[in-house]
Amino acid sequence: MWRSLVSSTKTYSTASKFKEKPNASEVLTRYLLQRDLPPWTSYFVKCNDIINDQRGFSHFNWAVKDKNYHILRTGCYPYIKYHCTCRPHKDLSAEDSLFRIIKIMNLGLPCLAYGIAAEFLISHREIVETSKGRVPIHFLYKEDIGAHF
Repeated sequence: MWRSLVSSTKTYSTASKFKEKPNASEVLTRYLLQRDLPPWTSYFVKCNDIINDQRGFSHFNWAVKDKNYHILRTGCYPYIKYHCTCRPHKDLSAEDSLFRIIKIMNLGLPCLAYGIAAEFLISHREIVETSKGRVPIHFLYKEDIGAHF
């Protein structure tokens, strides 16, 4: 059985040495840049591969270079799901609060079921290069690069 201790930037497992992990925000930014700022994308990242520095955010703006993205983010254990759409900056605080309330009311159960199902439905994987190393991100299907839908 493996035991792990978690700190803000490192994990220690009895099976391995300290391994630094990138922040989820870095993976998000680097992936959007890697894809040349696509009109939209949707992916999963394993919770164990990143530091969740965006905890508590459900719907928010994310600026990368001269583009703004509306990010819809939810935990689907053992993954975090990101849906990113290139759109003008907008106040998303009301939507963010609404999504947070819905998650609390649902006790996370639908997301847990979706995360478990995603484990079997994921059919494509890409690697994101970060300052802390390579991070795999997962897709239900391979996206057409540059597609608007």
